[in-house]
Amino acid sequence: MNYLHGYQDKEQARLLEQSGILASLIYEKIDFSGCHHILELGSGVGAQTKILLDLFPNLQITCVDIEQKQLIKAKENLREYEGRVRFECQDIHYPKFDQIFDGLFICWTLEHLANPSQVLFRIKPFLDFGAKVFITEVFNASFYFYPKLQGLLQYYEAYNSHQKELGGNPDIGIHLGNLLNTAGFQQIEIRNGGFLCDQRDGERLKNFCLYWKTLMKSAEDSLLKSDKVTPEIVLQMERDLDSLSDDENAVFFYQFAQAKAIN
Repeated sequence: MNYLHGYQDKEQARLLEQSGILASLIYEKIDFSGCHHILELGSGVGAQTKILLDLFPNLQITCVDIEQKQLIKAKENLREYEGRVRFECQDIHYPKFDQIFDGLFICWTLEHLANPSQVLFRIKPFLDFGAKVFITEVFNASFYFYPKLQGLLQYYEAYNSHQKELGGNPDIGIHLGNLLNTAGFQQIEIRNGGFLCDQRDGERLKNFCLYWKTLMKSAEDSLLKSDKVTPEIVLQMERDLDSLSDDENAVFFYQFAQAKAIN
């Protein structure tokens, strides 16, 4: 898997920070009550895992990631939950487990995969009948900001173009319904989540602009190496987000998609 954001220490820290600012948006409708042991695909450094373990105190989670460095960091971040979490280093396109799970959780992972339908199809045999499934994914085409700022626009277009070239899909969220249906899941529901920030709550606007800057900069090294952007464009993107948070007419909008289903 070609991971757009890389595996540097600063990216591992970003994942933890991101999980905090987005938690109230992501977990409003997620319910693993009644589940005993769920599978998390693309668990990274355990940022989402920690939230799930806190929300559902009786839950056990098997975390799966293709990158050993991420799992080492996850073990460190989740050491207080020893006995409730297991770690598997696997390519989720070819899953192998010695047990059946009664839930599946995926967050910001399918966007990076060349064949997400294969992943969903091949994971089904490891899910119990009636297992709960919750998947949260990006829909980057939904991003809207005002006033229009050329640096931010140019950087964002390069960001999404590069993810596509790496084999990912920055709009995968909007396709979750069809992906789950094709894989054979039942009772599929799709909802939109996200944020609309403006000067009604200036502090919230600033926080999300700062979050967005950190998200954009997480792909900086990869974009520079591929000549998708220049250092000047990176700097202008940062300046644009700073100015946006102070603009009296600013609008900052984004939607993700969240799927709920049953195996």
